[in-house]
Amino acid sequence: MIQKTTGKTAIDFLFFALGGTSYALAINVFLAPNNILLGGFTGVATILNYLFHTPIGTVVFLFNIPLFIAAFRKFGLQFILKTVFATFLVSVLIDVTAPLLPVYSGDRLLCALFGGILSGTGLGLVFLHGATTGGTDILSKLLRLKFPQMSMGRVVLLLDFLIVAASFLVYRSLENVLYSLVVIFVSAQTIDLVLTGFSHDKLLFVVTGEGEKVVREITETLDRGVSVLPVRGGYSKEERSMLFCAVRAVDVARVTACVREADEHAFVVVCETSEILGEGFRKRGADN
Repeated sequence: MIQKTTGKTAIDFLFFALGGTSYALAINVFLAPNNILLGGFTGVATILNYLFHTPIGTVVFLFNIPLFIAAFRKFGLQFILKTVFATFLVSVLIDVTAPLLPVYSGDRLLCALFGGILSGTGLGLVFLHGATTGGTDILSKLLRLKFPQMSMGRVVLLLDFLIVAASFLVYRSLENVLYSLVVIFVSAQTIDLVLTGFSHDKLLFVVTGEGEKVVREITETLDRGVSVLPVRGGYSKEERSMLFCAVRAVDVARVTACVREADEHAFVVVCETSEILGEGFRKRGADN
């Protein structure tokens, strides 16, 4: 058991390092030198770097500390531990590689495209192993505790848009704002591709003998709804539970990690969907 845990931790560290390196390349080679922003705390840190030459990675981590404390109090240590470690590692890699990497100063559209691809790849690798890089992800979860009717996706999108819009006051360039929106869009699409391919919504079917434990792990950790159906094994005749859960593509890795945490012998099927209607997804009657 100890060897298994150690091996998993080493693999997580490797993916966090790879993701952090890709993210650092996006920031230091393509985005920050060309005054193009990502959303979230990285966007704010990029603006401060432009104004005061503060290190981007350090500022990102410092901004996250109050959120880490609040999330620890609300969600517990298990939820926040990987995120703290991943955020720290990514922040260090951004600052350490900044003076070492070459700066691309060519076509700014290429900067936006490759910055988005590299940042999305980096974040996707971090998400793939059950962590985030803090920032608006945690902030949106905390806001939902007070305003449960709010959509997390919309909260994150609104915060990113406000940060990018505010950059106009600093850079005085509408082009910078437009290129930043391109980066955010490309990065989001790349995250989806890294995690689960081209489908955006997924259905998970989980057959487990630890139904209540798995449901509690998913609902408390990820704030996702789960439906439970009683089933019986055709061969073993054993009574089990089948859990049904509809999720965004970016949540699949975290849901399966929760399932493995609660029941390592659970049987999980991930299905692609063409459309999901309802709370948290596309509204009924919405236009295409």
